[in-house]
Formats: sequence, C-alpha cells, structure tokens
Amino acid sequence: MFVADRLQNVPPSGIRRFFDLVSEIDDVISLGVGEPDFITPWHIRETCIHSIEHGETAYTSNYGLLELREEISKIYDQKHKVEYNPDSEALITTGVSEALDLAIRAIVNPSDEVIVSQPSYVAYVPSVIFAGGIPVPLSTTLENRFKITPEELEALITDKTKALVFNYPNNPTGATMDRNDLEAIADIVVEHDLMVISDEVYECLTYNGDHTCFASLDGMRERTILLNGFSKAYAMTGFRLGYALGAPEIISSMMLIHQYTMLCAPVTAQIGAIEALRNGEAEMQKMVREYDRRRHLIVSGLNKIGLDCLEPKGAFYAFPSIKNTGLTSEEFAEKLLNDQKVAAVPGTAFGNAGRGFLRCAYAASQENIRTALDRIGEFVEKLK
Repeated sequence: MFVADRLQNVPPSGIRRFFDLVSEIDDVISLGVGEPDFITPWHIRETCIHSIEHGETAYTSNYGLLELREEISKIYDQKHKVEYNPDSEALITTGVSEALDLAIRAIVNPSDEVIVSQPSYVAYVPSVIFAGGIPVPLSTTLENRFKITPEELEALITDKTKALVFNYPNNPTGATMDRNDLEAIADIVVEHDLMVISDEVYECLTYNGDHTCFASLDGMRERTILLNGFSKAYAMTGFRLGYALGAPEIISSMMLIHQYTMLCAPVTAQIGAIEALRNGEAEMQKMVREYDRRRHLIVSGLNKIGLDCLEPKGAFYAFPSIKNTGLTSEEFAEKLLNDQKVAAVPGTAFGNAGRGFLRCAYAASQENIRTALDRIGEFVEKLK
C-alpha cells in the first residue's frame, strides 16, 4: 500500500458525495452550493481584463502584491483598529482554503491536538489530519445558538492542545458571536497559551450589529492567524483568492510552505482584489441587502413548514432541524432530492454536531427559494 496511512482516516467530502448524486438529476433547484449567485461586479472584471491586455501576467512576490497587502492592512486598521505590517504580517493565498492549510501546517506538530468548533466547514478536520495533528471536535448546539461556550472549550483542553479553529459568521449554521462571547473565549486562550485560527471569510455578510474581528481583542493579535478572502463578499469564487494575517514568524512560516507548493496567487485575481477593496463597497452592500431579504424569506418559510430554524445572523446559510421528521440528515436530503428535486446538504457533512440538520444556502434567487420551500413543504407533509 503506497498511500499514506493518515489518508485512511479522511473520508471524501460529504458535500462532494452528495453533489455527485445531484449531477445525475435534471432540473434540480439547488440550495446546496455555498457560492454567490451573483456575477463578479463589472468594474472588477473590467480591471482584470485591462490588466491582461496590458501584459500584467507575471509572477508576483511569494507574499503577494505589496499594493494588495497594503490595501488589506489599511482596511483592518480603519475598520477594526488592528494594525498589520503589509511587508511581514500579510500573505496572499490561492483561496482561503489554502490559507487554512498553510496556517495549520505552520503551527501543528505530530500529535498536537487542535480543537475544531463544529458544525464547521468541511476542510478543517482533514487539514489537521494532513498536518499530523489530532482534531478534537467541539460540538456547538442549537440551544446555545451554535456559539462556543467557555465551559465546553475548557473541558476539551489538555496538555497537548495547540490551537483552536473556528469560523464566525459560521458555515453552515449562519451563527455569529458578539464581542462579549469572544472575549470569554479569549480569556481561555490566554490562560492555556493557545493559538487561534479564525476564519472570517463571511465577515461582510453580518446582518445584525457589527462583526467582531477576533484579533482585535486584547491580547489576541499575536495569538491569532486571521483568515479572510474575496469569494463571498465580492462574488469572486472562481478567482481563488484569500489571505492570512498574523505575527511575522507565523506568516513567514506559512509563506515558506506556500513558496514551494503554490509560489504565488494568480496575479490577475490579485489586481481584481485591489479594485474590489478600493471601489467595491457599494456593489458588495447591494448583494448583502439582497441576501438579507432572502434570509428572512427562507427562515420564515422553513419555520412555517415545521422545520425549526434559528435565524442566521451572518453568512448565507439556514440550518433547519429535521429531527421531528424521523429521518436522518442523509435520508432527508436524498429523499428530498429524489422526490422533489431540491438539493440541500446533510448536516453531517459538517461533523457529528450537524446530525439532525440540513444546510440550505440562500445564495439563490427569491423565485427559486419560494419554489424550493413549496417543494420542501409538500415533502414534509407526505412524511406525516
């Protein structure tokens, strides 16, 4: 057997497995893909086209274009009052997923334990395993509004615990944590000398109040690897562009791996990202307002059907409970797809804490959401 042993412990993505089934069925309404249904704003696309026409097609620095890193640093200073040196504390990556992989590999030694808040994005646990670490799931619950509680975190910490990984606003639940919630977590991080990998890619899709940047909390800047990107806020998924912010020794270590495995993120995407940060606020806010309308539509509809659904405070996902139907998450999702041609993702794709739930992405038109709700309602009625 030539395949590395650690890969035996990593199952295929639950999302990918489910969408292999979707691909076999015609005329499906999809609430499954975590991707904006908007096209990248024209001014961003035009900037990219212009750069190609003018021959800007070479490699960039391994760290990414300095101009882009300066723009990112400026925004964090202005918006969150946390300063990052663009020369040494910012790294541009090929999507936030690469930033996650680099962050974990840069800090995790074999047998280090990494606490992973769940339900969570499907790449967190595999990334820890790929680095030789031991993932320790921290299950959040509907009763606690899918927030990490200090008591639950404290109970999982051992002398082998190296880091905590979390994502707020959260994929798949849409949950957020406010400043008071996060400060309680920060106290435990300091007490136990931990690192934090904070995935804040949905930061701009916060509907109630302001997003709290974890690194902006007292004592957290040097303990946090902050991940973010352009896919969700600016509808730039195909551009594959993310970034990491952190202490110089962490960022340089991440860059070392990035240097040998990826070299640099695509220059055209980086040029488009500069334009997005400088002139994309209005278009981004327009998309957020539309997501907000869809949010109310889908949550109201799911609750009327009888599927208990917490109102998401961020991202573009609803996470209804399907426990009262008597079906498992996988059974519900597959039967719904086959019977009603509506695609949603089983909650178990995001860890055991997702059992009994379904992820419904409202990055779809209001018309499609209404049709999907009608079909889900008909499906649930037949189960009674």
